[in-house]
Amino acid sequence: MSTARTEGLAAQARALREGDVTAAELVRRSLERVDATQATVNAFRRVRAEAALAEAEEADRRLERGERLPLLGVPVAIKDDTDLAGEPTAFGCAGAFPAKARDGEAVRRLRAAGAIVVGKTNTCELGQWPFTEGPAFGATRNPWNLGHTPGGSSGGAAAAVAAGVVAAALGSDGAGSVRIPAAWTRLVGVKPQRGRVSTWPDVESFHGLTVNGPLARTVGDAALLLDAAAGQHPGDIHRPPGIAAVEAAGREPGRLRIAVSWRPPFVAARAPLHPAVRRAVGDLADALARLGHEVEEAEPRYGLIGLSFLPRAFAGISQWSERVPDRTLLDPRTLAASRNGRLLAGAALRRARRAEGGQHRRIGELFSRFDVLLTPATATPPPAVGAMTDLSGRRTDQAVIAACPYAWPWNVLGWPGVSVPAGFGDGLPVGAQFLGPAHSEPLLISLAAQLESDQRWYEQRAPAAVTE
Repeated sequence: MSTARTEGLAAQARALREGDVTAAELVRRSLERVDATQATVNAFRRVRAEAALAEAEEADRRLERGERLPLLGVPVAIKDDTDLAGEPTAFGCAGAFPAKARDGEAVRRLRAAGAIVVGKTNTCELGQWPFTEGPAFGATRNPWNLGHTPGGSSGGAAAAVAAGVVAAALGSDGAGSVRIPAAWTRLVGVKPQRGRVSTWPDVESFHGLTVNGPLARTVGDAALLLDAAAGQHPGDIHRPPGIAAVEAAGREPGRLRIAVSWRPPFVAARAPLHPAVRRAVGDLADALARLGHEVEEAEPRYGLIGLSFLPRAFAGISQWSERVPDRTLLDPRTLAASRNGRLLAGAALRRARRAEGGQHRRIGELFSRFDVLLTPATATPPPAVGAMTDLSGRRTDQAVIAACPYAWPWNVLGWPGVSVPAGFGDGLPVGAQFLGPAHSEPLLISLAAQLESDQRWYEQRAPAAVTE
């Protein structure tokens, strides 16, 4: 099997259709890479070796019969906050969780497209932090430097892709949880429009903050996974119009007006921008100007948007923690957040939801003058493993704000964003994000693909990546 022709998601799907490789070969290689990296990178909470190989053999029979689906026989991974029939959904928590009876809607759609889920990836406890560590599974490490975090909360998904275990993975993003690990592992991460990818069996996840989205090494692969996962369950309340992400990745975006923003929203804490991050994002802005776009600095009118984020986030933690079989095993910071959630779940939560329309109008005013907003994905390069593990709740919040102040407002708005590699800071990957108004994924994906053709970030592989 030629790995050069089968490293990307689209390349694997094409090789399977053309008979150059079998699904069994691809899945077996992916499982071998899990074994090769699990002791160091530690990306996976659950591995479905026997089931995945059986599904691969069935996929090969279907391919031999001439059946064609977008991802038939292609191995992928999903985050352990997403239901997969026969497996528990522990969401980073310790304890004995029951196996789920059926797939979540996003997984159902991936499997309907032919994908084979090789495993569920690690995430921090209830997705709260931009690091992927906890007593339930240890520490997930960054394939670019094993002493550093890959980010979170989709850190296991990002690490699995950056380490070469799978070509793409489905994560979730409630405050940057796809875009932050994408930035810190040199991947493309898409936070879609709220409702683009179903969160069912949750009608809304974390009161509308959290959406599911792909991580991959290229824009085209991220678009392919997004198209496969996108769509709604009949019970979903958010039903955005359909898009064609792969088609968008293959066309030019046209000449765009791009605003560059350096100032994060007010968060009542210091969040200085690391000089290397500023240089890297500034270099991307220069590249966009060279590609013909009109680029200038401008700042969104965020207002006090944090007052709408906190009640939704804390109430979501409180609700999810009720599903944990043994709450005594939860991190003290989780228990404190859960208590706050119970306090904020009434009037404060209702006010937060009512404020969204005004926030759309105030922040959306920027898009009467610009097509796209460019910001850093994070304020710093990835922290060291353990840097936030033993902090108090207050100090953890301060550290998280300092490292990651840029991503979460778009979760409040429910609008799309795409994280792209921007370069390196202190020898570690850093990223930028393209942000847009409602339903703007096609434009953001098209712009990211144009930039990728210029920057060719996918040509560099992480030192811990397995390629043979």
